Amino acid sequence: MSTNLDLLRSTYEGLSGENATRLLAALTPEAEWVEAPGFPYAGTYVGAEAIVANVFQRLATEWIDYRAEAAHYLEQGDRIAAFGVYSGTFKATGRFMQASFAHLYTFRDGKIARMVQYVDSHMVQQAMHSPAG
Repeated sequence: MSTNLDLLRSTYEGLSGENATRLLAALTPEAEWVEAPGFPYAGTYVGAEAIVANVFQRLATEWIDYRAEAAHYLEQGDRIAAFGVYSGTFKATGRFMQASFAHLYTFRDGKIARMVQYVDSHMVQQAMHSPAG
C-alpha cells in the first residue's frame, strides 16, 4: 500500500471530526476541490478555508449524521479514485438519503492537490427538496 493511499484511507475510515482534521492536514495550501454540477454545493473551491466554508461547514450544519464511506480505491501513479456512498438526513426536510459517489484525487508531494467529485446528485436533491412523508 502506498503512502498516498494510506493517507487517503485515513480521511474516510474514522469518526467524522477526525476524518475532517486529517483531510485538512492532507491538503496542499492551494488544493482545488471540485464539487459536481447538480450537487447542492457545486463549484470549485481553492484552499482549505474556502473548502471548509463552502462544503464541510454546510454539510456539518445542514445534515444530521452526514457520512462519506469509501468502499473501494483504485490507484494509478499520483491519482487515486475512491468509490463509496454518502448518507445522511437533511435537517430542513427530515429526509434520509444514500447516494453513490466517486472522488478522484490528485496528489503532489504526498499531499492532496485536487479532488473532483462525481455523485448521484438526484438522491441528494430529493432529500433536500421533498418533505418527509
